[in-house]
Amino acid sequence: MKQIKFIDLFAGIGGTRLGLEQAAKKLGLQTKCVFSSENNKFAHKVYQEYFKENQLFGDIQEIKDKNINRLIPDHNILIAGFPCQPFSHAGKKKGFSDTRGSLFFDIERILKIKKPDSFILENVKHLIGHDEGKTMKKILNILTDKLGYVVPEPKTLNSKDFGLPQNRARVFIVGFKEFSFFNYPALKEVKTRVENILEKKISNIK
Repeated sequence: MKQIKFIDLFAGIGGTRLGLEQAAKKLGLQTKCVFSSENNKFAHKVYQEYFKENQLFGDIQEIKDKNINRLIPDHNILIAGFPCQPFSHAGKKKGFSDTRGSLFFDIERILKIKKPDSFILENVKHLIGHDEGKTMKKILNILTDKLGYVVPEPKTLNSKDFGLPQNRARVFIVGFKEFSFFNYPALKEVKTRVENILEKKISNIK
């Protein structure tokens, strides 16, 4: 069975990685994370503990273009939840002028040099309308016109619509080097409360 290799950028505590691994397992596919990067020391510690990673990289900006091929292995899929604060309603909405917002261009650098088959990017839903849509337009132009990926229309998905007791809306951008078809996952009808996922002894506490 072919093994799908992926890298996990701006990994946080590994939520996107976990989702990818679980989805692949349901399809009978094997996956291997060949590179992870997270700059926050607390998230870094949790990620290492959960996934037993000893080679988790820190600040992705420290990897210069000339060293990308040496430090980042070849992979099939790039996943990245690049920093959302510059595009969030709760932030100052500085976008690319915010240092954290410019980290999207580190994704661009890696896609350009490593050329993975596909990618999954995630950010806050306000990214779609940030700066009257100009930010998203620039991102899509880079991914399609400059890097040559086929990118279906980005879509906002909310975790509460997929059986989780959390209202967390995020926009997803996916891209493919070779494209046949793609559908975003169908929403689930089941609504979940926190009490539904707590251990029985805890949920009985009044």
